[in-house]
Amino acid sequence: MAFMTSLLTRRTAISAAFAAAALTLAACGGSPAPASGSDTSLSDIKSKGEIVIATEGTYRPFSFHEEGSGKLTGFDVEIAEAVAAKLGVKASFQETQFDGIFAGLDAKRFDTIANQISINDERKAKYTFSAPYTVSTGVVVTKADNSSIHSFSDLKGKTTAQSLTSNFYKLAVEAGANVQSVEGWAQAATLVRQGRVDATVNDKLTYLDYAKSTPDSGLKVAAESTEKTESAFVFRKGSTELTAAVDKALADLRADGTLAKISQKYFGADVTK
Repeated sequence: MAFMTSLLTRRTAISAAFAAAALTLAACGGSPAPASGSDTSLSDIKSKGEIVIATEGTYRPFSFHEEGSGKLTGFDVEIAEAVAAKLGVKASFQETQFDGIFAGLDAKRFDTIANQISINDERKAKYTFSAPYTVSTGVVVTKADNSSIHSFSDLKGKTTAQSLTSNFYKLAVEAGANVQSVEGWAQAATLVRQGRVDATVNDKLTYLDYAKSTPDSGLKVAAESTEKTESAFVFRKGSTELTAAVDKALADLRADGTLAKISQKYFGADVTK
């Protein structure tokens, strides 16, 4: 607190003022107000009966509208709703474009973000993360009958289809692949299916979502990286109590099978651990 570093004369005056305030509160049957700067993040959402959660609403299968304009749903949405229920509050979603999602958190327009936000050192320096609720890896996807690729090193000299702006482009290049530029996963998967490229490198969650909706795709995961990407809820620095409460909720939801159930619904596998 600021008064702890004040000059001795000021400290004496302030102490007297606090003593007088305490006596007044005692006479009124009240209790001292919490010190300025103390963490009220959990009590704030309890008081208003809701936790306001930022999400894109256009990011299938994590956060999207059924049939394009129906109810907001998705993997992250259902996880957030389950966490809110454990906290005893309502989950209220505020749809926000990704470019402004962190600025909105900084401006206190919402309490947290649930939008597959990956944990990295740069973000950890500015924000507080919950325990991860999504764990993924990079994978090499080939035709099901491809027997020449079993590892990332096998991509050397092979042709992969990649978006040039993704981290997976870098992985393919580092493995020695010749890269054919595509706009995204859908185009890359089509080229692999048609045999026009040997493989594509992408996020495992993207492949699992595709495989669930297209079970006869004729594609497979030929190799998987050992490096993991973890995604979690994001909070403003200082939201210690709320973060701890969300961590406990996630632990309970993992223990009772809720996280795995939601994951199976969207990906056909448990991607929460």
